[in-house]
Amino acid sequence: MVSLPEPFLGWFATRGWQPRAHQLELLAKSEAGLSTLLIAPTGAGKTLAGFLPALVDLARRGKPKPGTIRPGVHTLYVSPLKALAVDIERNLGMPVADMGLPVTIETRTGDTPTSKRQRQKLNPPDILLTTPEQVALLLSHKDADRFFADLRYVIFDELHSLVTSKRGQLLALGLARLRTLRPSLQTIGLSATVSDPDELRRWLVRQTPEQAPLSELITVPGGAKPEITILKSDERIPWSGHSARYALPEIYEAIRAHGTTLVFVNTRSQAELVFQALWTLNEDSLPIALHHGSLDVGQRRRVEAAMTQNALRAVVATSTLDLGIDWGDVDLVVHVGSPKGASRLAQRIGRANHRMDEPSRAILVPANRFEVMECQAALDANYLGAQDTPPIEPGAIDVLCQHILGMACSAPFDADALFAEVRGAAPYHDLPRKTFDRCVHFVAHGGYALQSYERYARIRQTADGLWRIAHPAVAQQYRLNAGTIVAAPELNVRLVRPGAGVKARGGRMLGKIEEIFLEQLVYGDTFLFAGKVLRFEGIRENECFASNAPALEAKVPAYMGGKFPTTTYLSAQVRRMLADPDAWHRLPPQVSEWLGYQKQKSVVPNAEDMLVETFPRGDRFYMVAYPFEGRLAHQTLCMLLTRRLERARARPIGFVASDYAVAIWGLRDMGAMIARGDLALADLFAEDMLGDDLEAWLDESFVFKRSFRYCALIAGLIDKRHPGKEKSGRQVTVSTDLVYDVLRTHEPDHILLQATRNDARAGYLDVGRVNSLLSRIRGRIVHKGLDRISPLAVPVMLEIGKEPVISSETGDALMAEKALATDDLVREAMGEDMVDR
Repeated sequence: MVSLPEPFLGWFATRGWQPRAHQLELLAKSEAGLSTLLIAPTGAGKTLAGFLPALVDLARRGKPKPGTIRPGVHTLYVSPLKALAVDIERNLGMPVADMGLPVTIETRTGDTPTSKRQRQKLNPPDILLTTPEQVALLLSHKDADRFFADLRYVIFDELHSLVTSKRGQLLALGLARLRTLRPSLQTIGLSATVSDPDELRRWLVRQTPEQAPLSELITVPGGAKPEITILKSDERIPWSGHSARYALPEIYEAIRAHGTTLVFVNTRSQAELVFQALWTLNEDSLPIALHHGSLDVGQRRRVEAAMTQNALRAVVATSTLDLGIDWGDVDLVVHVGSPKGASRLAQRIGRANHRMDEPSRAILVPANRFEVMECQAALDANYLGAQDTPPIEPGAIDVLCQHILGMACSAPFDADALFAEVRGAAPYHDLPRKTFDRCVHFVAHGGYALQSYERYARIRQTADGLWRIAHPAVAQQYRLNAGTIVAAPELNVRLVRPGAGVKARGGRMLGKIEEIFLEQLVYGDTFLFAGKVLRFEGIRENECFASNAPALEAKVPAYMGGKFPTTTYLSAQVRRMLADPDAWHRLPPQVSEWLGYQKQKSVVPNAEDMLVETFPRGDRFYMVAYPFEGRLAHQTLCMLLTRRLERARARPIGFVASDYAVAIWGLRDMGAMIARGDLALADLFAEDMLGDDLEAWLDESFVFKRSFRYCALIAGLIDKRHPGKEKSGRQVTVSTDLVYDVLRTHEPDHILLQATRNDARAGYLDVGRVNSLLSRIRGRIVHKGLDRISPLAVPVMLEIGKEPVISSETGDALMAEKALATDDLVREAMGEDMVDR
């Protein structure tokens, strides 16, 4: 074990601290030239441990001598969130200043002014705190080898969050290039929540064709167990929905009773609703703020600064604040709705009391009755230390295409050398050479069907065998469009005076809202954003103008992103809880009574069974199944089931999917068809539905076209941004739809269509989970024919009114039934005396 040099020992001593064992162990491994993954609980000093090797090395190096060339960047710190990079700059700056270390620290994110980014390239700091997108951009410049010539360490914070998306795949490719530029480069991964450490250990080091080497591993035992409770409300817990309005007065009382509270929600629209409701209740004028990714960067930074100064009593936030922010004075975390995963809960409650030896305190607020069980399962998982971070997926083709173009923008490349480099990145370890060559040719000319169009010719092979960009403008276009985050098209929202309309000039920037929502508004409509009720004044170019309308009822912005799927682990725990009546006493009486009525009037399925109920209601016949696999997988299941039910002449006309159940209704009595043998549930839910049925539906659906749009943007086939202007969402859609039609007609095996199919199956349809479900329930489907709705079916039936289904029988888009009245359904399912329970 190494010991810390001065002035580090003195700095620890003046604070009455001792360096922790894992901090010294990580320093020792780094001194030995080893890359390391550190897994430690919140408050264990992970961040300081990660930076110690760099700080010690920089202190040893000292200031550059006058007249010498200033070294390039020494340490690269990569985080998934801009706010985290800013927070680290503040927290790391204090010990550096206290010890008088000759170290410069700066951030570089999408919020960094262009002038500062240009200056950083010429005069880089010693430690650069940045994001995956900026790493890709820095590597695409011709001077990348000079900029990174002195790079020694790359630190990845919250590594588990970085590696499970296309951002992580692009970052892995960037890391492979950094290793080429600096073969002696060391990596340090930091994480608090990891389900499979070896996956991350492979990611941190260069992979070889012969083996899958691992980084070193340091694991720190957990600190104080968190104190988590589920809100026991006196109000009626809703049957469905996600707003948790019933609990907002109690949430406000919890805020009043604590110093600082973080209120986490799962979506941006939830954040707006909860914030507005808390302000309405805020008779004490407590300082309460709002933080989510669509707000203007200035407002987000003001909220973060106020949190740092302990000037706020509460912040309503989405995932923009759930990673690593070091606020030791947060007393309480309130989580509105289910966290949808054990690891996500651990991550978020770790924001409270950011100290290892003191417990974090959190309150879970279920938004509906099924979420009560989900919250209880998440709480149990936390105490058991269970983790359910998703696995690392194989590298995506569209991401590889973007990286190939970025490398050509930096310098001409040899295909053999670049292939070997790419194979060193863990997500692309098994990449076939044929696929790589197809990607290179796609970047070169767009593919067979597009090669006659000059606009798709971005790189060319010269006589020396190297691939070069076709024109300098290609590099400019690449840098304007680099990255893998393809958000729904958004418009700037500016606050103007009432009645100004689109003739307004200037106005305070409030943030961005998705274009698809704003296009549905007409002049005078009201909506909720940035904690304000706004009146829609109009749209001009890429800006929406709105005025204050505080007295009016508001519509709510609808965001495409943000809904988390319930993890497989949590879903299994909920099924087990449902199947165990002896465990129901841990649930609120309202919920345990509801499950008791289900047992009395229908069936409570075993943990590995799937219950299917059929019953008539009005002039419709319903089939309700309870897979508990999440809304995304359920929507896909419903689409496929309706196709099979149509072939069986059941005449389905609508469906709805929740996180827990699916309901399909039609014009024929499906229960009677099952009883007669005309409809076999084993055949209906057979695994072969993921074959021809899936492919046929996918080819017809809008999902495939939308997925292609995102792949085309990431792969660089379509550019969203051009010098001096930006395409609107509609322009991008038109462009990608035209290319899509050409490729489907003339080159159906195009590599981008292959990437699209992979994306659609995995991301938009959750086919993997549907497949696991169908395998799990083979031979374990329990049918219960009823003469009326069951208690367990009430929540999913209340979702009716929100989902359309395309019926191939009629060719029409048939909207679901009119939304059903809660009291009527409850009275029918459970009896008159349960309506108010």
